[in-house]
Amino acid sequence: MTGTYAPRAAVQARPAAGSAVLDVVVPVYNEETDLGPCVRRLHAHLTAHFPYPFRITVADNASVDGTPAVARALADELPEVGVLRLDEKGRGRALRAAWSASPAPVLAYMDVDLSTDLAALLPLVAPLISGHSDLAIGTRLARTSRVVRGAKREVISRGYNLLLRGALAARFSDAQCGFKAIRADVAAELLPLVRDTGWFFDTELLVLAQRAGLRIHEVPVDWVDDPDSRVDIVATALADLRGIGRLGRALVTGALPLAQLRAQLGRGPLPAPPAQVPIGLPRQLARFAAVGVASTLAYLLLFLLARGPLGAQPANLLALLLTAVANTAANRRLTFGVTGRRHAGRHHVQGLLAFALGLALTSGSLAALHATTTPNRALELTVLVTANLAATALRFLLLRLAMHHRP
Repeated sequence: MTGTYAPRAAVQARPAAGSAVLDVVVPVYNEETDLGPCVRRLHAHLTAHFPYPFRITVADNASVDGTPAVARALADELPEVGVLRLDEKGRGRALRAAWSASPAPVLAYMDVDLSTDLAALLPLVAPLISGHSDLAIGTRLARTSRVVRGAKREVISRGYNLLLRGALAARFSDAQCGFKAIRADVAAELLPLVRDTGWFFDTELLVLAQRAGLRIHEVPVDWVDDPDSRVDIVATALADLRGIGRLGRALVTGALPLAQLRAQLGRGPLPAPPAQVPIGLPRQLARFAAVGVASTLAYLLLFLLARGPLGAQPANLLALLLTAVANTAANRRLTFGVTGRRHAGRHHVQGLLAFALGLALTSGSLAALHATTTPNRALELTVLVTANLAATALRFLLLRLAMHHRP
């Protein structure tokens, strides 16, 4: 069996002496009180629970209090801790600088308040180390996440993520959680394209990664809101809205090299399996029934629209032909799990065979009805629905046989 799919290489399990596998960046601004306890707790957790060499980078973006002195003292105390000092504010700016300068193959960041339980750190980065995923995010919106925060922040967070889904077609669940990781080789390609230097940095990075065809791993987290958070909600919300507008325009106008990114970074198509493995019959029947209901409604609507100008038999032919083609395509993908163009022509031919049998059943029933009486529209539709149910059962059997045919 051959195919074009090639997984990403796993990070070297036994790195060279002194080289860190993971670099956890802690961006800070005026955090002289919380920085020491945060870094010591993070360092103790990584020492006890992380099986690879690690590094912690304090990214100080223009603090004007005692934060720089605390950071330097931590670096002197703990050999795995480093400090990066920036002259301008901006969380995105700090992350870009720290990640770009790091030699570690896996890069992460977390907020200094450690709102996220550190037990989620290894599950966050493990798929990146193994090569299974390209980015990873902690999510507070998964069913198994446990979150303690006020109603105001809950509504804002969920509303923001719904806005991203509608405006930018985002498929990730939580853009704002300060608990993320990325492979360094992926970061090297994406960071030059991320324009935001503030809080929208995360969202822009994730949208670009999604559009490039990268795999984003999500980890449910335990998260407790920091009541002393210094984030200006109104200013951040306005900046995020401007960022959504700017990024949306770039996506619509083609200003971003998404095709090049997808070709360079995206995962190739999976190889075709030697034979289609059907899903269980109950699930197939449920999905087939759903497609059948939609097809029947479309058929009846088309029949009623065409009945007046064309007459009963031509209207039946037209409505059945159009819905049969759509029905085959929908069942091929949704009911039987067949994707790609392989054998698509054969499947549609077999679907048209099922259509011909359905046409014979419905047309024959319609002809018999008109030969015996002059029916009203309600009786005519009742007979057609009954004939279509019989044709549907026959179509299911024929399509199931066709879709699971071994070449």
